[in-house]
Amino acid sequence: MARSTDARPSKDTGLSRRQFLRRGGVAAAAAALPNIVPPSVLGLDGTIPPSERIVMASIGVGGQGTANLRAFLSQRDTQVVGVCDVDYDHVCKARDLVHETYGRFMQSGEYKGCEVYSDFRAVLERDDIDAVCICPPDHWHAAISVAAAKAGKDMYTEKPLANGIADGRRVVDAVKRYGRVFQTGSHERSRTNARYAAELVRNGRIGKLHTIHVNLPIDNHGPIPPQPEMPIPEGFDYDFWLGPAPWAPYTEKRCHFWFRYILDYSGGEVTDRGAHIIDLARMGHGSDMTGPMEIEGRGDFPRDGFFNTAMDYTFTFRYPDGVQIICKQQGPRGVKFEGDKGWVFIHVHGGNLDASAPSLLKEIIGPEEIHLGRSPGHHRDFLNNVRLRGDCFAAPEIGHRTATMCHMANIAMRLERPLKWDPDKEQFINDDEANRMLEVPQRSPWRFV
Repeated sequence: MARSTDARPSKDTGLSRRQFLRRGGVAAAAAALPNIVPPSVLGLDGTIPPSERIVMASIGVGGQGTANLRAFLSQRDTQVVGVCDVDYDHVCKARDLVHETYGRFMQSGEYKGCEVYSDFRAVLERDDIDAVCICPPDHWHAAISVAAAKAGKDMYTEKPLANGIADGRRVVDAVKRYGRVFQTGSHERSRTNARYAAELVRNGRIGKLHTIHVNLPIDNHGPIPPQPEMPIPEGFDYDFWLGPAPWAPYTEKRCHFWFRYILDYSGGEVTDRGAHIIDLARMGHGSDMTGPMEIEGRGDFPRDGFFNTAMDYTFTFRYPDGVQIICKQQGPRGVKFEGDKGWVFIHVHGGNLDASAPSLLKEIIGPEEIHLGRSPGHHRDFLNNVRLRGDCFAAPEIGHRTATMCHMANIAMRLERPLKWDPDKEQFINDDEANRMLEVPQRSPWRFV
């Protein structure tokens, strides 16, 4: 990719690409007064005054980050006042989205109250921000989440909760220590059909549960050859993008969407959609706050080429109650719960259900049975709990336990042997080599911000 020579600002930031990186990305004058979105936009009939709105900023506004931003922009008691990304193009597009969304409701037709940043620390320093949406690449999730907790911000952090098991525990501990509200972005957990299916399983409608099948087909279209070093695009702070990960030369396929297929930044499909589907398996099993006792599996990790996460895999978790969770890179994406009297299947990314008998999906859950509650929507659930100071449907312990299983699978497959696990101590039993992989090496100065 050729280095851009365009130093012009995008629309109305008032900053060139070079100025954006040099100044940390604050795109509005420090003395400027914030724009107030009319109450008719953010509050039902103006009943939510500005003083009671949830003021938010988004950190990481690529593809998924922008999807989350759109979700929060649709909430009438929330005002987004800042967007942050190390990519100038991303942050300008996100800022424009905020301005266009709110501008439609301004008498003047314009809204200019969203600032842009290239450094998340500048966002966290703002006293007027109540909550942040954290959606950078996986290797940044833990460091920014811990920093946000210390700064007194509530947070919606994308899944997987962290890029390593020890880092995930640090996030959970920080959220608890600083009394913050936290939602992991495992939004499939909030689907009504998924919660109903889990209730069917946990209330014995399929008999005694014995096996859970997780279908996790891969989505990266196979390995690619080694990639050449390329010039860093103008307006992209590549060193900041790398952050705690080891230094590596820039090439286009290392960044943005493709990062998830490189082990320095993510765990491949296993930690990507696995953080959704294994999460549903755990919810149906009723093991949200604990973990398995054993993991074994095999995976094909390319030794040549550029991507190095598992391309083909199968792995099995075993629990003390005899239940197995079997994960394979095949089949329709979703999770199947098998009992001795029937089965139910949740289709992920849609939430449709199939069952061994049509009548199973018409079962009524009685008042004295296990009820998992219904979510008003994953983003709405987070905002409700920001107000009520309660636990979200994907609270940090839940998100951490799900991510832990994904990382356990990758560790077992890379070591090519079964591993025994202590879910209370969060350590592998009698395996020093595996335990060394609980920690993800971090580059200075990002050894926990």
